[in-house]
Amino acid sequence: YTMTKSSAILFILLFSLLFKLEEMRVALVLVVLLIAGGLFMFTYKSTQFNTQGFVLVLCASFLGGVRWTLTQILMQKAELGLQNPIDIMFHLQPLMFLVLFPLFAVFEGLPLSISEKLFHFHEAGMLLCLVGKLFLGGILAFGLGFSEFLLVSRTSSLTLSIAGIFKEICVLFLATHLLGDHLSLLNWLGFAVCLSGISLHVILKAINAKGEKALNLNEEASSDPDLELLLHHAERGEEEEEVETIQQH
Repeated sequence: YTMTKSSAILFILLFSLLFKLEEMRVALVLVVLLIAGGLFMFTYKSTQFNTQGFVLVLCASFLGGVRWTLTQILMQKAELGLQNPIDIMFHLQPLMFLVLFPLFAVFEGLPLSISEKLFHFHEAGMLLCLVGKLFLGGILAFGLGFSEFLLVSRTSSLTLSIAGIFKEICVLFLATHLLGDHLSLLNWLGFAVCLSGISLHVILKAINAKGEKALNLNEEASSDPDLELLLHHAERGEEEEEVETIQQH
């Protein structure tokens, strides 16, 4: 599942290039290949293969790539006014609820309706405990959605995908220590390759951010009328000094 899910970063890169959200750079392609290849090696031969599940997760990764690139387009268009994560959640979350609710009703509706912990409860304490857990889960889900949209609005859908892969690596790493999963030398090599790809992406982002900040400062300085007037006076003063020097000679 994790191996197939990691293909989402390839789809996001593809659609980011198609929609011109990212520029084709060798470093960017190298980052994606390192992360996807490293994650594949990290989880190699860790589970049995199921064709139906593979196709479903691959389709989900494809649709996830489309979703996040289109979300980035919506949030980074100033004329739409959807830069705030709350605004985009207000417009998108109801549609997501309408799509997911029929699936919930089919697969979980009947067991939930006859559950003694919810609708057929016998103890009020058990009901309150369950409702509290659901409420806490809802708050965490809201926070996750808010942070995802905020990250996309400030950076890119590719950065969000890489952050998600880092989470998958943490889950797999904890599984080896807490659940007793065993990893081969190839798996650990893939772990190192994947981390190197993530580190390279962070370094490139930091370099680009520093370059953009310096460029913005130069543009602000060149467009500042007070600074231009000051420079103009300085140039006139230098010219007058040169004239006086020539006259003295």
